[in-house]
Amino acid sequence: MSRFYATALFVALATMWGLSFPAISVGLEFIPPLLFAAFRYDVAAVLLLGYAILTTDSWRPVGRNNAEAIVGGGLFLVAGNGLLFVGQQTVPSGVAAILQALVPIATALWALGVLDERLTGAGAAGVVLGFLGIGLIVRPDPSNLLAGDTVGRLLIVGQVVSVALGGVLVQRAGPTMERVALTGWSMLLGGVTLHLVSLGAGEVPTATIIAPTALGAVVYLGVFSTAIAFVIYFTLLEERGAFETSLVAYLVPVVATVAGVVLLGETISPLSVVGFTVVFFGFVLLKRRALADLIDSTGS
Repeated sequence: MSRFYATALFVALATMWGLSFPAISVGLEFIPPLLFAAFRYDVAAVLLLGYAILTTDSWRPVGRNNAEAIVGGGLFLVAGNGLLFVGQQTVPSGVAAILQALVPIATALWALGVLDERLTGAGAAGVVLGFLGIGLIVRPDPSNLLAGDTVGRLLIVGQVVSVALGGVLVQRAGPTMERVALTGWSMLLGGVTLHLVSLGAGEVPTATIIAPTALGAVVYLGVFSTAIAFVIYFTLLEERGAFETSLVAYLVPVVATVAGVVLLGETISPLSVVGFTVVFFGFVLLKRRALADLIDSTGS
């Protein structure tokens, strides 16, 4: 794959994922949050599993390792995103996207306990910077933790923690089945889980769920920012490697913030931007060796 083609895919992926945050904000005006999340993954699961069935023979989840990966991915990596939808009821889409920058740092922390990995001194400093940045973004009021949209921001931090754990659990399971099929099965399980949680939470769908705007938001999220985006993601993963592909997480908030400001009239506080910058520098410290290797390979 040429560098130009890889860059085009990278930008397309960042755009699809970045626009998903304002799409969620729009859809939440018509659909209850957990049900909305379930619809997203229903659509994506059907498309990804259909694609896997047509393109590969290894789409069936055979073996304990594949089953464990589907369960870990479905319950934490997929269903955990329900917290994002709940949080975005009060949190601007740009801020929600900025909080996703914590995923690589949270993943490193989960890997310490689940995968027995180790942190260097610089890596530990990167983690501390990451949490300092999150503090600047969330800015909880100690005298009133329920003030403003603090709860929504904390719910999204919970989603980040869940997604990071899901990724580590999938890695520990060591799945051998085709990745698109694995993702499709995980989204199917996650979607069913979200439907059950939605029922348990007493969410009641109304006639607004079939409004054109609501249907458009579901279609965009399910088809473009999930099904197609994950096919692009796995293509980049195979061609460019996990670390280079993971850098998309730092372009997504830029797309989401610009889209939120232009399309939805949202505002982002300077402290949120500072917090994102601090998290990014924490990531640089945590992954400095991988970044150096990437720069060397690009230069050569």
